[in-house]
Amino acid sequence: MTPPTLQGFPPIIAAGARILILGNMPGVASLDAQQYYAHPRNTFWPIAAELFGFDPAAPYDDRATALTEAGVAVWDVLRSCRRVGSLDAAVQRDSMVANNFGDLFTTYPTISRVWFNGAAAERNYRRLVAVEQPLSYATLPSTSPAHTLRFEDKLAVWREALSG
Repeated sequence: MTPPTLQGFPPIIAAGARILILGNMPGVASLDAQQYYAHPRNTFWPIAAELFGFDPAAPYDDRATALTEAGVAVWDVLRSCRRVGSLDAAVQRDSMVANNFGDLFTTYPTISRVWFNGAAAERNYRRLVAVEQPLSYATLPSTSPAHTLRFEDKLAVWREALSG
């Protein structure tokens, strides 16, 4: 049986964005909630709140606004794919369709840094996206609960990327 094709979300982005945080593809909890990083054990929102100074428990729209006001955009590498469950490793390689980064970088030319939220995002971006932009790239520990690094250790690496 072929899994259904999953569709990602539009980016959280506003004019003046400087940092683009890229996940691979929303997980089941995020797709169900229609919100980035909706799994209750995903550490994305607590880490972002520490870095950019907002309440991680605020309503989703308020958290998204806090990010855009800080010059941060959020998107995923994949526009669509087939996958059972939430694990990046379960994405069927031949089903991956990347988002249109050429248009994104043209529309938002102030983006200068791309942070990959985990190795799968970085790997699939490098494999599927052919954009020639002079950007700074950093691969950060995944905020997924499947990546078992302690919160404090994840936060330290993310904080270092912000200062770099």
